[in-house]
Amino acid sequence: MSGAPMVLTAAMIATATGGSVASGSPQQIIDGFSIDSRTLQRGDLFFAIVAARDGHEFVRTAIERGGAGAVVSHGFNRGAEVARGNALIIDVPDTTSALQDLGRFVRRQVGAKVVAITGSAGKTTTKETMADLLSGAYRVTKNRGNLNNHLGLPLSLLELRHGADIAVMELGMNHAGEIRLLVHIAEPEMRVWTNVGDAHLGHFASPNAIAEAKSEILEAAHSTDVLVCNADDPLIMERVRSFAGRTVTFGTAVTADVRADAVEDLGLDGTRFRLRTAAGGIDVTTPLLGRGNLSNLLAAAAVANELGIGLEQIATRAAHLKAISHRGEVLRLAKGVTLVDDSYNSSPTALARALEVVGGERRVRRKAAVLGEMLELGDHSMRLHQECGRAAAAAGLDRLIVIGGDPAKALAQAAVHAGMPRDAVTWTTSSGAASDLILPWLDAGDLVLVKGSRGIRTDTVVDRITTEFS
Repeated sequence: MSGAPMVLTAAMIATATGGSVASGSPQQIIDGFSIDSRTLQRGDLFFAIVAARDGHEFVRTAIERGGAGAVVSHGFNRGAEVARGNALIIDVPDTTSALQDLGRFVRRQVGAKVVAITGSAGKTTTKETMADLLSGAYRVTKNRGNLNNHLGLPLSLLELRHGADIAVMELGMNHAGEIRLLVHIAEPEMRVWTNVGDAHLGHFASPNAIAEAKSEILEAAHSTDVLVCNADDPLIMERVRSFAGRTVTFGTAVTADVRADAVEDLGLDGTRFRLRTAAGGIDVTTPLLGRGNLSNLLAAAAVANELGIGLEQIATRAAHLKAISHRGEVLRLAKGVTLVDDSYNSSPTALARALEVVGGERRVRRKAAVLGEMLELGDHSMRLHQECGRAAAAAGLDRLIVIGGDPAKALAQAAVHAGMPRDAVTWTTSSGAASDLILPWLDAGDLVLVKGSRGIRTDTVVDRITTEFS
């Protein structure tokens, strides 16, 4: 893998995107790229994407803020921008396709290996863990934040121009066909399929339909490509036989190529297990919480093992992993309250795993959870929230506060029906009200889990707790 830095000129960009330099110098060097005039940095080339808003409306703003120029669709009136200092304007048939074509062009030119990750849950943690395990031996780039869709992925691939050996790219989806497009853009040599869950049921009829959409990660593969997939997920294993390349499995199944056995849950201290591969075995302790994160770590270890990272190095780096902010982060606050901040997002599977961790913790005085409604579950929403209510009761919570609409109310009612005292369970419609309820209840020695879909804003509950108890 070479991963040499790459200089991009306006002429190269025009050629790669099937466009032409309509104004400005073809030899102008471009230092950065943006699709948002509000966050554009001086010197960035602005792509006028047509989405909820038409990016062409912001071309002048982007140039006035110091942008290097703009990529625009055919037919855009360039008069005003050309008049303002002969700004660089690149004409293309379609700006979204142009951004995707440029991302793929850079990906092909720099010679880095691309690892693409899909799954219903844990993609970001898997990505971050994988990048950490690999970074001891390689220069690694990865998606920033959640730049994992048809716009974020090509923007992430453009970062390869700075020089990297490996790109670890998370692929997100809500509908069938989206993973296919992302695979077409990234052209990964390694594909990782972590799991099939319930996070997208609002857009799909069943988990089988989700699995079919996720299976697009298998497409357009060469015989030299590698698929790393979850041996513990039957919906994945039913589909991987169609993969054209080589398959490497991970999991706790005895048939997995990279597996964990002798697994010991350490509660809020993480997990201990024996990592076994064809190259041997080693004891691993990680501070990442729960069985979901164990699976994420095994996926990352399988990729690292394929890329020549030794078991000792994997174990050493796994011992120092840190949870991503708002994704299972354990915060031990100064006034003796322990907060598990999992407020970034939620799904039934992920919530059940988080409740298992809380339920298994015995070294606290009392346990509470503030849970936000899980969105985008469609017709399955009421049933899945009720299942999670029963899981909350099984976790032995002393206090449960649920935020949201009717599905959240159903979760609270199911927890009571499953045995939680009625006065220990409260349903409310706002995160502000939930904060007002939990703050007076918490005291030194208590543990509280906060988790919910982003639209419910359970992160504001986290902010209130950390402010009060720090």
